[in-house]
Amino acid sequence: MSLLFGCVSCEYLDNDTYRIRFILFDADTVLMFQLREITKIYRKRRQEVVAFRVDQLEIAAGEYVAVVGPSGSGKTTLLSLLGGMLSPDNGQLLFQGQSLYGLSLNERTRLRREQIGFVFQTFNLVPYLTALENVQVPMYLGGISAAEQRDRATTLLEQVGLADRLDHKPCELSTGQQQRVALARTLANNPRLILADEPTGNLDPESREVVLSMFDTFVRDGRTIVMVTHDHSAAARAARKILLRDGQIISDTNDAISRSHCA
Repeated sequence: MSLLFGCVSCEYLDNDTYRIRFILFDADTVLMFQLREITKIYRKRRQEVVAFRVDQLEIAAGEYVAVVGPSGSGKTTLLSLLGGMLSPDNGQLLFQGQSLYGLSLNERTRLRREQIGFVFQTFNLVPYLTALENVQVPMYLGGISAAEQRDRATTLLEQVGLADRLDHKPCELSTGQQQRVALARTLANNPRLILADEPTGNLDPESREVVLSMFDTFVRDGRTIVMVTHDHSAAARAARKILLRDGQIISDTNDAISRSHCA
């Protein structure tokens, strides 16, 4: 019989009322993230705004998590905290059991380069480089040989349907094609985790499906995705959905766990 362990999720309801949820995982589950007593506060003109606050949140390796909620609810703040780009004011954030913000800036930079891929609504492609060269950039920074860079970049661009656009610069590509180049670049160093901020925003249907299908494959390979989105159908493809409002978790539902433990 498989052993189980649990984690506690505290959800804000209203009028200072909270719901405590106990989520079961298999004993061999590896946790990608553990957040404990985390608070992030923005300060401006003597005013304080709590951008994000959670008592405890855990994300297992191999999970596909969609983070949803209205604008200003703390979604991008959470993603930035998970990506090692925004230090919390209080609390502890563990990445694979290691204190993420206990690392030096250089150590966090190396961790992001080697283990985390980012997908943004703004693609951040280098305008004077071709699609192929843009995908090669993280591999170049990782010290991979030029021949391997070119071979892997070509394969990735073929996988996202851009085999005939290798030598095109960003200005010669559609918005959807630019996002596909950005996705190929994200996968260049074979990350274990993808953090995606509105990855399907403003995409044509074909490019949107390419991106989401690549995400599905990524998770089937045992890797982890945390995706911020306003796209309800994109969120529906994730097994777990976290709803934020006013910087707090309002609900945290996991369809995969429900299906596994409801029978």
